[in-house]
Amino acid sequence: MQPVYAPFPQGRFRRTRKSAALRELTQENRLSTADLIWPIFLRDGSGEAEPIKSMPGVARLTLDLAVKAAVEAHALGIPVICLFPYTDPILKTEDCREAWNPQNLTNRAIRAIKAAVPEIAVMTDVALDPYNALGHDGLVRDGIILNDESVEALVKMALVQADAGADILGPSDMMDGRIGAIRVALERAGHKDVAILSYAAKYASAFYGPFRDAVGASGALKGDKKTYQMNPANSDEALRLVARDLAEGADMVMVKPGMPYLDICRRVKDAFGAPTFAYQVSGEYAMIKGAALQGWIDGEKAMLESLLAFKRAGCDGILTYFAPDAARILQGQ
Repeated sequence: MQPVYAPFPQGRFRRTRKSAALRELTQENRLSTADLIWPIFLRDGSGEAEPIKSMPGVARLTLDLAVKAAVEAHALGIPVICLFPYTDPILKTEDCREAWNPQNLTNRAIRAIKAAVPEIAVMTDVALDPYNALGHDGLVRDGIILNDESVEALVKMALVQADAGADILGPSDMMDGRIGAIRVALERAGHKDVAILSYAAKYASAFYGPFRDAVGASGALKGDKKTYQMNPANSDEALRLVARDLAEGADMVMVKPGMPYLDICRRVKDAFGAPTFAYQVSGEYAMIKGAALQGWIDGEKAMLESLLAFKRAGCDGILTYFAPDAARILQGQ
């Protein structure tokens, strides 16, 4: 159906913009705290919040403070937190065995948070880079990232996270076939209700740098991730990847990064109608936060405008480091 517009002066778009009440009445998209997933970084120790220089306002939290963050998130109406560990370099190996240690930092955090705040959903990262001495999301042999062997390791990692009480698994590794393998393993292990939010369209982006600082992967990384993460020039490929992951048992899908790929978010939502999320990644956060700290932009307005853009592009939710700040504003605090 073709839209019909009255010609000027019968049609004046400014009529619905003349007051706050009319703008509110005709607003097409809305942002709420229920749209937010808060990613937090973990570290060992007690009572410490270690600032991350490349992400102003974000810190690595010890487990006790991570639990407090979960309590805060629940009070703010944020429904999900997502855990990312900073692993002691001593524990990083080329076989990544710490990734499926039931007592690793992430699994201890899952249990502690679910014990303290059972109502909040805990999402995890399923990728090997925090545990890999070579900094890659998969196992490496002779400089080649191994797909099938990595999938076997990722399955072991996913199962111990599910055992620990994770509600949502977030495979972010981009290995082929890992969604199907994880889903089959979860079913066999009795974890039929654990959801998978697949990083289905994850690009080999320049916007991940601060995150790699946060999890301690920057210095370890040898080479790049272009053989398994997507080419930023491609969009049709993203749809094929999303279709595959949904067919293999993903419950939700992710586009990463966020703002540079809003066109992909829109295409994914229109094509599949599945729950679609975007990750407003560390580089996006750092640009907005850094410019705000310099006084070049209004930080709060830019933050909310950026988050609303994801809703306009069709996203059902956003992983964002701005989650607690945005929630406070949305809640009128």
